[in-house]
Amino acid sequence: MNITVLLFGIATDLIGNSSLEVALPINCSVSHFKELLVKQHTELKSMSSFAVAINESYAKDDIIIKENSTIAIIPPVSGG
Repeated sequence: MNITVLLFGIATDLIGNSSLEVALPINCSVSHFKELLVKQHTELKSMSSFAVAINESYAKDDIIIKENSTIAIIPPVSGG
């Protein structure tokens, strides 16, 4: 299945785009998605960690991604 991935903050800078299309296997969990994304886009390895939101809600690693979902990559944020 193809999923739209939105990128924010440093993730946009690292990839060079604010979104991308990713092909995922059926019944793909968030943790598996993270592994696949970093394998396909090794420049993301320089981020220490990132959160994933599915359809505008934060998602835990065991959540299964459904077809036609929109995923957002949310890098670590520091305040000041």
